[in-house]
Formats: sequence, C-alpha cells, structure tokens
Amino acid sequence: MSEEITQKEEERIPFWQHVLDNPFLLLFLGVVMPTVFYILWGIMEIISIPIAK
Repeated sequence: MSEEITQKEEERIPFWQHVLDNPFLLLFLGVVMPTVFYILWGIMEIISIPIAK
C-alpha cells in the first residue's frame, strides 16, 4: 500500500499535457495567435508601402 502511494506522489503530469487537456485554453490560443499574427502582418505591410512624393 505504501508503494502505491509513493508512486502516485512521484508521478507528475507533464506541463504540455495540462495545456493540451484544457479545451478553453486551446480555444483562446486558436483565436489569439492568428489575430496577433494578422495584426503584425498588416503592420509590416503598411510599413513597407513607399512614401509618396
């Protein structure tokens, strides 16, 4: 019995398993990351437009 308790205490769940098991976090990341990338892409496109004379 004591061996089972120590094995459960020693067994840790990896960080990425916590991340991938949380559907709301995945939804948040799936909405926020493309939004940020598109905003950055738009800013880069605006900066690359040459200035009119």
